[in-house]
Amino acid sequence: MFLGEYQHSLDAKGRITIPARLREDLGDSFIATKGLDDCLFLYPMEEWKVMEDKLRTLPFTRRDVRAFVRFFFSGACECDLDRQGRTVLPAGLREYARIDKEVMIVGVGSRVEVWACDRWENYLQDAADSYVEIAEKLDELGF
Repeated sequence: MFLGEYQHSLDAKGRITIPARLREDLGDSFIATKGLDDCLFLYPMEEWKVMEDKLRTLPFTRRDVRAFVRFFFSGACECDLDRQGRTVLPAGLREYARIDKEVMIVGVGSRVEVWACDRWENYLQDAADSYVEIAEKLDELGF
């Protein structure tokens, strides 16, 4: 399970260092794709397979399903870690997430998210205002 938040910098070659605590579960090779809320999602290969299987069961005759699947898969790429635990974030994914230098790497249960630091800070501010409200809605769902 992925937990915690870690601030890092993008180097001149477009690489980030994956924190050691996340590397073991992420694996030497993983999938990076466009996430929701303008961040990137990193999935271990096993979890990516689960996502693929779930998306494959959705009705492709629905326009919204086709749009989401296109968005999700078209931005996906396989990434590898070097011996120092770094990986290159492709330019297209960096542009999508507006990552230029400082990044926040966040463990979110089954995946890792990579955010531009300023966007993460804005997200946290906005989410903090509605945290209790979100918790109440989860309670209504039986959480």
